[in-house]
Amino acid sequence: MAASSRARVLDLYRAMLRESKRFSAYNYRTYAVRRIRDAFRENKNVKDPVEIQALVNKAKRDLEIIRRQVHIGQLYSTDKLIIENQEMPRT
Repeated sequence: MAASSRARVLDLYRAMLRESKRFSAYNYRTYAVRRIRDAFRENKNVKDPVEIQALVNKAKRDLEIIRRQVHIGQLYSTDKLIIENQEMPRT
């Protein structure tokens, strides 16, 4: 993968993770982050430029879907779950 292509994919990965962390619902947020990480790991060894471009295009569409769903989720927010209200243990 060319350096510019690699940088573009990493930017897309970071944007998807950043946007997914904006989900107000805990279950959607954790699922989206886990699914994004799994999908990128699954495809990290793809070498074919045509396939890489197809995957990048799919990821861009998915990013737009995430943005739309985050916005909709913010319109209809609910109370936080008990698991979200717990304080992180100090180490």
